[in-house]
Amino acid sequence: MGVLSTVDRVTQEDIREFMGREALALDERRFRDWLSFLSDDITYDVPLRVVREGLAEWELSPDGRIFQDNRQTLEVRVRRLETDFAWAEQPPSRTRHYVTNILIDKGEKPDEYEVSSYCLIYRSRGDSPDPNLVSAFRKDLVRRTADGYELARRWAAIDQAVINAHNLSIFI
Repeated sequence: MGVLSTVDRVTQEDIREFMGREALALDERRFRDWLSFLSDDITYDVPLRVVREGLAEWELSPDGRIFQDNRQTLEVRVRRLETDFAWAEQPPSRTRHYVTNILIDKGEKPDEYEVSSYCLIYRSRGDSPDPNLVSAFRKDLVRRTADGYELARRWAAIDQAVINAHNLSIFI
């Protein structure tokens, strides 16, 4: 039998609700609202997956990143999506974030929680009959504040080494 979470059920449900609402903001392209889910000191890190032989020490590049953002760069990305110059998102992507297998544990500091989850993103664009699927394992740090919860870290490892999309301009 696995280790059970030491986080009380009410907190677990609150964090699951928070995660669901965060995904909904992304799927409804309410990117300004999505930014309100993020802490001022957010780190948003998506390492590059590489294909290596046999018993290689790592599958995720220690240095290469698909995304490596902080609050400022995420705000720049959102501002760009609000202009006519976000060519990679013309027409805009339609996404569905399916967040499952959410496990919540206490973090190192009081009122911080380590949240692991699986995320499957269905993405379609324009009138293309071929959607993209992006599967990822996420490790988030969720912090409780006086105003509710906020996302302080998102680390996501995309399962595919080769992504079946012309671009990856969506948020994981």
